[in-house]
Amino acid sequence: MLPRGRPRALGAAALLLLLLLLAGVLLLGGDLARERGGRAGTRGAALPAGATCPPPPSPDGRLRSAAALGRDPTAAPRTPHRPACDPPRLPPKCELLHVAIVCAGQNSSRDVATLVKSLLFYRKNPLHLHLVTDAVARNILETLFHTWMVPALQLSFYDADELKPQVSWIPNKHYSGLYGLLKLVLPDALPPDLAQVIVLDTDVIFASDIAELWALFAHFSDTQVIGLVENQSNWYLGNLWKNHRPWPALGRGFNTGVILLRLDRLRQAGWEQTWKLTAKQELLTLPATSLADQDIFNAVIKEHPGLVQPLPCVWNVQLSDHTLAEHCYSGASDLKVIHWNSPKKLRVKNKHVEFFRNLYLTFLESDGNLLRRELFGCPSQPPPEAEKLQQALAQLDEEDTCFEFRQQQLTVNRVHLTFLPHEPPPSRRHDITLVAQLSMDRLQMLETLCSHWPGPMSLALYLTDAEAQQFLRVVEASAVLSARQDVAYHVVYRGGPLYPVSQLRNVALAQVLTPYVFLSDIDFLPARSLYDYLRACIEQLELGSRGKTALVVPAFETLHYRLSFPSSKAELLALLDAGTLYTFRYHVWPQGHAPTDYARWREAQAPYQVRWAADYEPYVVVPRDCPRYDPRFVGFGWNKVAHIMELDAQEYEFLVLPEAFAIHLPHAPSLDISRLRSSATYRSCLQALKAEFHQDLSRHYGAAALKYLTALQQPQGPA
Repeated sequence: MLPRGRPRALGAAALLLLLLLLAGVLLLGGDLARERGGRAGTRGAALPAGATCPPPPSPDGRLRSAAALGRDPTAAPRTPHRPACDPPRLPPKCELLHVAIVCAGQNSSRDVATLVKSLLFYRKNPLHLHLVTDAVARNILETLFHTWMVPALQLSFYDADELKPQVSWIPNKHYSGLYGLLKLVLPDALPPDLAQVIVLDTDVIFASDIAELWALFAHFSDTQVIGLVENQSNWYLGNLWKNHRPWPALGRGFNTGVILLRLDRLRQAGWEQTWKLTAKQELLTLPATSLADQDIFNAVIKEHPGLVQPLPCVWNVQLSDHTLAEHCYSGASDLKVIHWNSPKKLRVKNKHVEFFRNLYLTFLESDGNLLRRELFGCPSQPPPEAEKLQQALAQLDEEDTCFEFRQQQLTVNRVHLTFLPHEPPPSRRHDITLVAQLSMDRLQMLETLCSHWPGPMSLALYLTDAEAQQFLRVVEASAVLSARQDVAYHVVYRGGPLYPVSQLRNVALAQVLTPYVFLSDIDFLPARSLYDYLRACIEQLELGSRGKTALVVPAFETLHYRLSFPSSKAELLALLDAGTLYTFRYHVWPQGHAPTDYARWREAQAPYQVRWAADYEPYVVVPRDCPRYDPRFVGFGWNKVAHIMELDAQEYEFLVLPEAFAIHLPHAPSLDISRLRSSATYRSCLQALKAEFHQDLSRHYGAAALKYLTALQQPQGPA
């Protein structure tokens, strides 16, 4: 949720900055027109630029039509077409607009998030998104939108795997694969009572209110069913290179990155039978589609030209490799939709690409929390969880000295799961995933961690929208990080006054796919042999049939930024005796790891059991269905202590492993630990949270929780 008080004022300032950045869109048309000396060219006439209503009828004075797709295309329309000068009539501001998007995988999900940001920024109407997804994209987008909590935004999901058989028979060379053909089946896949929908590619962004595009449905004649912008390249003219043989199309054809579909008319006219028949006929002489669904749409339109309503070119400014889009935007008063329809995306070559790239980055890196605003003059019922949250926030006392802690506990942060491509590990009985969390200031530790832990990892990153893009660039530039497909990165977007450490741990923990997890911290380096050693221990100890067990990995630390990392227990003990290493926090918080019994560990040849004691917070290996971290602990302090206490309350056995170790690396203190050390109020609030946690533990576990009373009497320390 949006923070209260001063942070909300900061959000307004950021929104004003975003408005100023986007104002440049209105100036582009005039600037480029002056740059070109006012030249429009003969090709520009085919691309209506500044018009806000569709172009006039075809040269024969009428738009060809067909009451059904098989009807004579030369038949006269039932009603005359609206004149081109007719301005669009916007829908009522509370009318629900429907948008369909086909989305698959991690990369496509990131594109959808940026597209939706641009939609939300300009929109004045409630929206209903119809998302055709694979399992990966659905998991990502369901979580993203559930945690985004945008008012007046509805979602429906459709399983792409159920729709694939309808198009899997079509050979396709396009990089989108089968998913690039699924727009063909939308009339039958979407709800039968849905009459019209805007269909968008994931690589478009809006520079205007989508209601203006929706208004163009009113310009359809009785028999027109598809609204499209002309293709802004010579692809379908077949003259780009020798032996170039595209699918049939009218002139330059039409681009399907932005489509208006009259679903009711398409269903009545037998759309499915028609496009399949056309595709089968063309595939007798053509080996495959090159541009996926676009080829088949154009082949159908070539055969039935009266079905299409040409749209003004500004509703699909196409930045492909061979684009002629400049003929459109050079004479445009403003732009509406930018389409990165090249495999190179933002790296496409275009002399104005910097302008378009900056427009894209404006949305890519802008704070999505600012888009959680209500629609002005159009009240909508919030989701039940959002309503409860608002009520809980309203009950907080802003004069409470611990208000920030209370507020952070209730803050719902946007969560973007598997932000980067991720290949799940093969299913193995004894496999382990390292679980940790970090913010931008710990990013430099990732490469070294990857070199020490060859197994799967699940990491939650606390980032702003802009930092998320910086992180993406860091991974792309790193040979080590980009090579690791078994590391799942989950972005939790910043929001609220304190670091949500428990929520971050829980996000990473919830996405684990292996049977066991190693609950660690990003500033710890495990022994290079630890991954294999832990798997061997799980198998030898038969943890699956042993009952509830937590394997303890002893923790050490160094004050040296450069360390010859020990390759064995013997080398570690030598460094310990030389004073290069220490047992973790022995000098400031000995009770945190004292029960591990390091003296015994020095001589141990086999795992040994230890008992829980107050403030114990070891790093452990447990089954992935272990208890989650308590979300009340935010900032710095007691999140791990409380979690270990919960494990003990559930009767987990703690076994220390004799050959396992991890070493903490030195680094600058975090903001939250600095606040803990400098603020008596911070420490007092943490004590209050500890007391509340203990009360809840006692209510849940009864008399068995009495032994934890001593935990309340201990001084504050790290967790």
